[in-house]
Amino acid sequence: MENNLKVYKSDKFDVEDTAGLSLFLYPHTLFVFAKDKNNSNIAVHHHLKFEWNKMEEEFNSDPLLKIDVPAKIYVHEGLFNLIPGVLFQTGKEGDYLQLTGQVPENAHFFNSPLDSNNLQIVSFLSQKIKKNLDARFSENQIIHGASSFLSYLFKERFNLIGQEILVDYQQTHIYLAAFTDQDLSVFNRFEISSKEDMLKYILIMIETLRYDRNHVRINLFGVPEKSDINEAWGSFYFTHFRILKPHANQNYSHGFKHLKSEHIFETYWQYD
Repeated sequence: MENNLKVYKSDKFDVEDTAGLSLFLYPHTLFVFAKDKNNSNIAVHHHLKFEWNKMEEEFNSDPLLKIDVPAKIYVHEGLFNLIPGVLFQTGKEGDYLQLTGQVPENAHFFNSPLDSNNLQIVSFLSQKIKKNLDARFSENQIIHGASSFLSYLFKERFNLIGQEILVDYQQTHIYLAAFTDQDLSVFNRFEISSKEDMLKYILIMIETLRYDRNHVRINLFGVPEKSDINEAWGSFYFTHFRILKPHANQNYSHGFKHLKSEHIFETYWQYD
């Protein structure tokens, strides 16, 4: 297990200073952010390989996850739906998700409000996993992983032009959002295996929304610095193309200079 854990921490880190945890559960990896009473990050643990069916074993190997403090658990589940706040009804989550895909019988549903409750992300995780999380963290909140990216886009919406596509690149999948005249038109997640896959989905979105290829602006987040996805690559296909880093709402104490190598959105911005 030790070879599976990458640790970043403050120069003066003390596990007893941990007042809360934020867990980001991706399909194959797990990030744990330990926060102090001022909500500053004092340690970050990256579990390089994470399997849901081995969650208990993985959690037992991490000293941060043995602390019973309030935990926010962000689940990057591929099956989700966006429901306008005025239409959302508690107890109907299963009906909303049936429109998107097959929902297992033992599902625990949850919803994450966005844009001042104007939008809800509805998703699920298994009852077994929910029980395991409840047993480990007496106080926990389940949130959909896309909430961080979407909450950032809503904050930045008034800086967008008339036709805008924004992509959170996560190597094995992307979150793709399209805003038309500063209103969200599309948000989805797509599995990818190459930059050509990502390009394909961007082009499909441009065609579907009838955007002008010479006017639409493409924005990529989460691209590693040493990557063949760069400004030259994007500018070959699009007139307006940018690789961006989000503005930050996360604070860190000293000792995190190598954390930026992780290139995940949540190192900069987290939904709260």
